[in-house]
Amino acid sequence: MTTTFSDTDLRTDAQAWIDGFSRFLAAELSPTAVFAPQAYWRDVLAFTGDLRTFSDEIPAEVLRRQELTKATNIRIAEERTPPRLVERAGIPCLEVIFEFDTLAGSAVGVARLVDVPEHGLLVRSLFTTLDQLTDHPERTGEHRPVGQADSSKFGGPNWLDRRVAAQAYENRDPDVLIVGGGQSGLTLAARLGQLDVDALVVDTHARPGDNWRTRYHALTLHNAVWLNDLPYMPFPATWPQFVPKDKLAGWFEAYVEAMEINFWGTTAFIGGDYDEQSQSWVARVRRGDGTVRTLRPKHVVIATGVSGIPYVPELPGLSQFTGRTLHSSEYDDANDFAGQRVVIIGTGNSAHDVAQDLHAHGIDVTMVQRSSTTIVSVDPSAAAADASYLTAPTLEDCDLLSMATVYPDLYTGSQMITATMKELDKDLIAALNRIGFRTDYGEEDTGQQMKFMRRGGGYYLNVGCSDLLISGQVGLVQYADTAGFVPDGLSLTNGDVVEADAVILATGYQTQQEGIRALLGDEIADAVGPIWGYDDEGEVRNTWRRTAQRGLWFSSGNFQLCRIYSKVLAMQIRTELDND
Repeated sequence: MTTTFSDTDLRTDAQAWIDGFSRFLAAELSPTAVFAPQAYWRDVLAFTGDLRTFSDEIPAEVLRRQELTKATNIRIAEERTPPRLVERAGIPCLEVIFEFDTLAGSAVGVARLVDVPEHGLLVRSLFTTLDQLTDHPERTGEHRPVGQADSSKFGGPNWLDRRVAAQAYENRDPDVLIVGGGQSGLTLAARLGQLDVDALVVDTHARPGDNWRTRYHALTLHNAVWLNDLPYMPFPATWPQFVPKDKLAGWFEAYVEAMEINFWGTTAFIGGDYDEQSQSWVARVRRGDGTVRTLRPKHVVIATGVSGIPYVPELPGLSQFTGRTLHSSEYDDANDFAGQRVVIIGTGNSAHDVAQDLHAHGIDVTMVQRSSTTIVSVDPSAAAADASYLTAPTLEDCDLLSMATVYPDLYTGSQMITATMKELDKDLIAALNRIGFRTDYGEEDTGQQMKFMRRGGGYYLNVGCSDLLISGQVGLVQYADTAGFVPDGLSLTNGDVVEADAVILATGYQTQQEGIRALLGDEIADAVGPIWGYDDEGEVRNTWRRTAQRGLWFSSGNFQLCRIYSKVLAMQIRTELDND
């Protein structure tokens, strides 16, 4: 990497900028001595109390926020990755992790400094985030509970008695009702627990982990295990790189026990209304025995993920088809289709995985492609992307540096890693294109991760099904070449019929906004607006942050995002409860 940085000590350079930034906040130094001409600032709670990214008039915005934030004691973070030269989004910079104090709590920042001719080191990308609340530090390390009630008290209820009573909610309501017991819900519940917030997780499945345990038999995670650690409990170093779904399910169940998460299984959230007078929800849940319990939490978090209500499109003639029709979310075991011929509508991750599972059991499978799909090999392409995340010695710092990446750099970085993937996968993509499979690399070649962040799907990480398509072992039909379903299968425009005994609709899910419409009504759904995808600042819409409906929050994402932003969301809820 070629830079124009001087040969001076990097820590000295970093400290000089921090000293200048401190003087700027005290209105003692011009912003031109601190900020590059084109700069970005992303703040997560520290100055704005929200998730915001600024690209215009940043110095004025920082000073305006500083009046209430009162950031002081800005210093190099001694226990984290030291100042170092790196390249971010193709731009050489000196990356500095620093700490500071605010009225709300302790905070962390990342400054990416560029060498501007005749001006020296100026910040091009500034990131600030609240790390701990003064009044509610996470109960870890020096703040961990002593456990004196269990170690020195021999009369009355013990730990297990208290846990059973806590989960019953017989004479109280939770502060927070979390709907969904996957990684979004459980990581948030764990974070809230460390902030002394009473949270209840409800899930339609019977046991924690059933959201993975009940999925199709052959499923494993498609990204590397080191990206998927849960807060406070990293996976054992002995675990395989790609975790089997039942192994993960067992870990979820252990996580609930170890983190003392209150969990109601076989329980469905069936709706609710917000009571403005009490500023709490009247939430209704149906228990496994059919009874309906009314709860009055201050906050409701929808943590059912990007995938919610299955989307079932109207396909010509499907009502005439005499075989079995199901959505991919209902698919469990290939043995249920023994001796049958199956048509799968869709070419995303679920479609490919179901097709590969069916083929492995000797079942005749044909996939129908409706739109072009981003295809990425698990190895080497996805492996290279996973490795690129590990830019610091600890996962904690990797997460911090990921948060610190402003949207323009995220966009450019995605294009760069996609260009590498293109080269690595060129033979695979060429072979798929030869059989008529349509591929793309996402919007402006930003790849599959940006597709996930924008729409929650539209890609496949190849663990072998692409090879089955190329070899003809799994059939392929373009939707444009179909004329509609007939009683015994799918009719093609050339008059042929792809005979089928079952049709699996791997057609994705409705938007989260539509899910809220069904649960909470049009008024709330319309007020909240779209959920997921990027807003004009490059922040994720209505996710991990306040919405237009007081007391209603959303949490979604993969393991990495849930690990990071569960803390962000938990601190906001804790602050809201303190202010009530």
